[in-house]
Amino acid sequence: MYGDSATVRSILAELGDTWAVVGLSGNTARPAHGVAEVLQRYGKRIVPVHPKAETVHGERGYASLSEIPFPVDVVDVFVNSGQAGQVADEAVAVGARAVWFQLGVVDEAAYERTRAAGPLMVMDRCPAIEIPRLG
Repeated sequence: MYGDSATVRSILAELGDTWAVVGLSGNTARPAHGVAEVLQRYGKRIVPVHPKAETVHGERGYASLSEIPFPVDVVDVFVNSGQAGQVADEAVAVGARAVWFQLGVVDEAAYERTRAAGPLMVMDRCPAIEIPRLG
C-alpha cells in the first residue's frame, strides 16, 4: 500500500491545514467537490487548483500550484494517473510537505520521486474516508 496508516495520520493530523486541491472546480458532480467540503468541515483550508481558477466553497481558485501566493501543506490530486506525476513534481517544486493521490490515481514512479525528494506521499486513498477513522 502506498501510504501506511502512520503516514496518513501524520498528514491529516499533524502536517498542516492548507490543502491545495488540484482538479477542484465548481462542478458539484465531481468527487473533488465533495472531498473538499469534507476537508473544510474538518478544519482544513482548501485551495482550488484548476485551469478555470474558480472560487469554490468560498476559497479563491488558482490555475496552477505555482500561482498560489502562500505555502500549502498538502497537495491533494484529483487528476488522472497520466497527469498526476507532473502535479507531484510541481508540488515538490513549490515546497508542499505532502502529496496525496486520490482513489484510483496511481503513478508508482511519481510516488518514488516524491518520497525521495522528502515530502510524505499517499496514493490511491481518500482523505474524506480516512479523516473520520482518526476519531
